[in-house]
Amino acid sequence: MKKQIIIVAGGKGLRMGGEIPKQFLPVNGKPVLMLTLETFHRFDPGMKIILVLPREQQAYWKELCEKHHFEISYLLADGGDTRFHSVKNGLSLADDDGVIGIHDGVRPFVSQEVIACCFDTACSKEAAIPVIGVVETVRKLNGEDSETVDRNNYKLVQTPQVFATSLLKRAYDQEYSSRFTDDASVVEAMGIKVMLVPGNRENIKITTPFDLIIANALANV
Repeated sequence: MKKQIIIVAGGKGLRMGGEIPKQFLPVNGKPVLMLTLETFHRFDPGMKIILVLPREQQAYWKELCEKHHFEISYLLADGGDTRFHSVKNGLSLADDDGVIGIHDGVRPFVSQEVIACCFDTACSKEAAIPVIGVVETVRKLNGEDSETVDRNNYKLVQTPQVFATSLLKRAYDQEYSSRFTDDASVVEAMGIKVMLVPGNRENIKITTPFDLIIANALANV
């Protein structure tokens, strides 16, 4: 079945405390975003890759590609005002058949096994997202009070989130809602069940200086 991936990289890197957007920061000498694209190209060299970037960042990205001799083929879509609108712009470049994943541009360490599991499950069940268990104690806030809750009832959600392409395109025809926090929530708004598959703990989202330290360590494992 045809596989496609939309890689969304619209962050401004404000939590990094610098001027360079987080997706362009170097990990082991190479921009994070390049590592992410390489991860999916390695999984399936024939996969269509659609990269979503804010228009004002595209010239800098192309400079980085020339500097690092980056030659993986991809289509480029403009980022939108929200993640929802960015994904919708990316979907406009996607073929209608097969399955398609949506992945955060700053998650370069998703494992090949997790990618395969997400795509395989979406092929048979239409919708699949990777999750990992919560290892910390969790407390629920209720005003000024709080209480411990059973962490086994909660999961942390990762990407890629993978869906039948026709299903995802229908889902993104809906009007935008602030309730849409990820692609799964958009699909679930149509009454579709989303299957959970095991993620990998190394699949961190690089958003803070501490994450960057961890990322450089993982890149050298």
